[in-house]
Parts: sequence; C-alpha cells; structure tokens
Amino acid sequence: TEAHYFTESRVLQREIEVILESHNNNNFVGSVIHPAGNIAEALLKEGMAKCVDWSIAKVTGGPEVYRAAEKSAKEKKSRIWRDYKPSAVISEKDKEFNGKVVECVNGDSLMVKAGKTVRKIHLASIRPPRLEQEEGSRNRQKGFKPLYDIPFMFEAREFLRKKLIGHQVQVTVDYIQQAKEAVGGELGFPEKTCCTVIIGGVNVAEALVSKGLATVVRYAAGNDERSSRYDDLLQAEQKAEKTGKGLHDKKNIPSHRVSDMSGNVIKCKQFLPFLQRAGRMQGLVEFIASGSRVRVYIPRETCIVTFLLGGISCAKSGRTLPSGEVIPADPFGDECTMHVKEMVLQREVEIEVENMDKAGNFIGYLFVDNTNLSLHLVQEGFASMHFTADRSPYANQIKNAEDNAKNAKKRIWTNYSGEEDPVAIEEEEKAALNEDRKVNYTEVLVTEVTDEGKFYACNVKDGEALEKLMDNLREEFVTNPPLAGAYTPKKNDLCAAKFVDDQWYRAKVEKMGVNDVQVLYIDYGNRASVPKTKLGSLPATFQTPGGYAKPYSLALTMLPPDEDLTAQGVAGLKEDMLDKTVKLNVEYKTGGESFVTAHIGDEDIGKGLVDDGLLMVDKKGGRKLAKLLKEYEDAMARAKKNHLNIWQYGDITQDDAREFGAQVKPAR
Repeated sequence: TEAHYFTESRVLQREIEVILESHNNNNFVGSVIHPAGNIAEALLKEGMAKCVDWSIAKVTGGPEVYRAAEKSAKEKKSRIWRDYKPSAVISEKDKEFNGKVVECVNGDSLMVKAGKTVRKIHLASIRPPRLEQEEGSRNRQKGFKPLYDIPFMFEAREFLRKKLIGHQVQVTVDYIQQAKEAVGGELGFPEKTCCTVIIGGVNVAEALVSKGLATVVRYAAGNDERSSRYDDLLQAEQKAEKTGKGLHDKKNIPSHRVSDMSGNVIKCKQFLPFLQRAGRMQGLVEFIASGSRVRVYIPRETCIVTFLLGGISCAKSGRTLPSGEVIPADPFGDECTMHVKEMVLQREVEIEVENMDKAGNFIGYLFVDNTNLSLHLVQEGFASMHFTADRSPYANQIKNAEDNAKNAKKRIWTNYSGEEDPVAIEEEEKAALNEDRKVNYTEVLVTEVTDEGKFYACNVKDGEALEKLMDNLREEFVTNPPLAGAYTPKKNDLCAAKFVDDQWYRAKVEKMGVNDVQVLYIDYGNRASVPKTKLGSLPATFQTPGGYAKPYSLALTMLPPDEDLTAQGVAGLKEDMLDKTVKLNVEYKTGGESFVTAHIGDEDIGKGLVDDGLLMVDKKGGRKLAKLLKEYEDAMARAKKNHLNIWQYGDITQDDAREFGAQVKPAR
C-alpha cells in the first residue's frame, strides 16, 4: 500500500517521461522518469521494491544504479528489508588474492596456487553443463565419466584449460556457499568458495557463459550470495541464447566416446604394437598419480592410458590403500608429485611408448615443451637412473644428469658420499664464481633447418673426416651392395639409407611404417621417409663416430605461435643460415639442448631476425645474459613499432580474442 501511494502521488495525472525497454506477457516494460528522477530507483532506495533479474539487464544506462539503490535500502533495513541479514563478511585479507592456475576441474572450478597453498575455487553464479535428469534420478551407466559423457562438459573444461592453465589470475571471493548434506536422491556437496576470476582484465565466468558453455544461476530476490558481476553474466547469457551457442544449440550436441584402457591388460596388449610403431604421439595429461605415473588422454585414438616414465626410479609420494592402510612417502616424494603436477597436469604432451608392465600400464618417455620429463626429474634430483634406460636413446643424457645431480647433492642425493671427480668440482666452483658471459666461437656449417626452428650444423674442423667417412661408406656399398629387402629395420637402429641423390648415408630409424621408414641422416640432420628396400645394414666399422650434425636452437628467440607466422620465421632462418658457415657460441643448455648465438662476421643472426620482425624474444639466460637480452628486446620493440612481418597487424603477444579482453580502440 505504501509503495502504491508513493508511486501514485508522484506520477498520477503528471507529465512524465516513459522509456520503453522491453515487453513481457503483452505488457510493456520500461523506466518511468519523474522530473525529480527515476521512480524505480526511488522505490528501491526507500526499501519498497526489489531488483528483478529477468528485466534489470534492459534498464537504460545499465543495472548498476538499481543495484546500488537496493543495497542502500538493505544497509538501512528500510521497510521490506527490516529483517534483512547480510551474508557473512569476508575479511579484506582473504577477499582478494593472485595465484597460478594449476588445474581446471570440470567446467566451473579451478585449483589455484597462491604462494605455497593450493586452493579450490568455484566460479561464482554459474552452473556447468549437466545431464537432463528426470525427477532427480541419478542412475548412470557403469563407467560413466562426467567430463566426456556430459554434453559440453569437455568443451567447457578445454576452454578454461587452454586459457588459464599455468597462468596468473586475479581472484575475488564473492561468497562462501555452505556445505549441503545429501538428502533423498539429491547429492550433497562440501563448502564452496565462490569467486570472480579475472585474467587480462576479463571475467572468466562471463567468457564461459558467452560461449554457451555454462548457464547463470537464478536467485531469489534479495539473495546477496551471488557474483559481484552478476548482471554481466546475465547479459552474456542472453547473447549466447540469441546466437544459439553451446548449450543453447539443441541440434548440434557433441559426444565423446572415450575408452579407458587403464588396467585392461588384454586391450593394452593389443594396442601396444601400434603405439610402439607410432613413435611420438600427442596426448593430454589428465591425472597425476605420482611423480612417475600419469594418466594420458590420446585424442587421436580417443582413449585414456596409464603411462609410467621409463628409464628412472622416482621418489614415491604417500598414498592410502583400499584397505585404509597409509603408505608413507619417500623422502622428497610428495614434493616430486607436486613438481610434476605443476609441470605437466592438463598440459599437451608427447609420449613415446617402449613397453608395458603386467598390469597394463604403458612405459616410455613423456615430453612437455620438448623437455624429456624422465631426464628432467633426474636433473632435479627427484629420480635415479633405472637399468632399463640403457636400452633407450636417452641413456647417456640420463646418466650425465644423474652424475650432475649427485655432484650437486640435489634432493635424493643430499647424503651422497661416493667418490667424486675433483676436476668436475673445480669446474663447478669456477662457474659459480664467474657469472660473466663467456664467448668461445665455434665455426660450423649449417646443414639443415627444421620446421620447428631448430638447426643442425657440422663443425668445420670435422669436414675432412666427414668426407672421408662418406667416401669409405660408398666404396663399401659398391663393393658389397646390400640385397633389397634383406635388412629388417628396427626403431632407433643405426643403418645405411639412400637419399634422393641415390647415394648411401648413415641414418637412424625414427619411425616405422608399413612400407616406408622415417630416418634421420645423422651426419647432416635432415629427415626423410625412405622405402625399406632402400635401407641396408650399417657395417660395424661405420657405427662410430657419432653423428657429425649436432642440433642447436637460437638463444633468446622463439617462433611466433601462429602457423603462417611460424612459416615466415623458418623461411628467415633458412635464408640467413642454411648451407652457410657461421660462428656459434653456446649461451646455455636446457634438457641437453644447446642454445646458441650465431654470427656471420659481426652480425648476430638471431637479433637480426628479431629486428626484421621474423622471430620473437624468449626471456631466458638469467643474469649473465641480461645485457644481451635487453638488446634483443629493443630489437623486437623496433620491429613492433615498424609493424614488420609478424607484427604487421599489431602485437601478437596479446590475446586478441574478444572474449578475453581485446577491445576495439576508439578512433582518435
């Protein structure tokens, strides 16, 4: 009655302005503007009205003024809010924090590491994709996997994973949703910390809703436990509904038929030969059981496998058996598991399968960002070399890494007291005292540039020895020509292989096919697919020395992420380096890979390519390369300013996706 009188006394038989904003059930919806102001805003301020979510987004000028007016009435406990109880106040210390996303849990929650603490947070006011349930029934088939079996759940998780994993985010805690016990057919849930997560100035929940990969939770009027950007979420959902995106597209519903092969020994045995022949395969790490045991999703085969790191014995983390017995962790075991989680969980990786154990777990080598994880764990002192590594092509690298970890007394080698090489200790002490950059050029001939931006080069001093080796090899095959098809190649074998010039060269078998074999010509660094009939057994006298072509990467540089731009960068590398004699200086090594600066005369090739807008700067090298890195960054800044090549259309280091913050700049 009071609200009725308030409105009637101000607008009845008065001249007013009406702004029509929408319609509902044959009624117009809009704003009524009295000479003294907006009537709806006045009602809200006086505690005579509540905000209604379904129409507030239509308000001219945005909903913020209405929300503020309602908030003011609540704080004063005016009229309809006289019994209002504010939600629990979150302290300023806990309300906002920054952290790194280490895991995206399904479609609405994240694991965020802030300092040394990992916290699980939920995106406020959104609901992830879920199954249509009849009368609350939750009967699900055996082997039901929510991530793959709920439509759009995988797409929602992937959207979050690709944008957030490993990145720093700003988190604002909006409210704490109290735990709920299971009642009847409804499942309960623990206490939830519901937050607004920002990356690059963009609300992650809003981006997810705008893609139609989540819906907005509807609340009772007056319920304050909602996102601090709730109205933005409603607007994003309305746009997604209008364009029929994701969950709002009832015709195109994705399905993922994923086979979980973990523990299925018969299936794994049948699958093993295929994985061995396939060489490196793309995968996605879905779960970390321990430092050396992970579950990998292989998209090409739509299956999940348990994968054990080969060639190493790793410190084990603590675990609880089904019987309830708790197995304590090895020293550094839990630290190792956390280290591996941060490094590979939900990252795209490559796997090489060598074998499998009796339980149906595949054994091999896993690579993340071209880093061999087995080798990395040995380098960091989390693992030791296992005798099975001797059969792998990484045996020498793992052995050297273990020796270095022992000498440095890293982690599991903290109490190591074996005989140590005094020369190695002396060299390490000198290196520790001398942080200055050392320049020691080696003259090489660049023989191959790969599509990944790496290059192979032979030391000019080895030129004569290489020519003599090739002459002797060809003379051997002229004298004793191999029978076509007599040699049966095996992966990682050293063999003789013909090239397009019909001459014989030393090669290593990298990948097996039905009729062809992919080989690496170890003395020149180029790769080719060669028919098995053009392979021959390599005589023992030619098994040594090792390949003359060594792999290198340009220090402080990297290729742009886009395929077309990458091709420009590789073309620039080939133009400046291929078949040319250059001087190399090893600046640093990572995972056994040498990163170098290359010069022709006084010209730094890497810096020149950055200056030409063909390569980007990779910030590495630590303190000793700080001066050189500054020169490279200045070169990239010039290329950006002049819009050269990869910078032609702007700064590609920024995420230009509109839903992640790219704004159209106003014309000036």
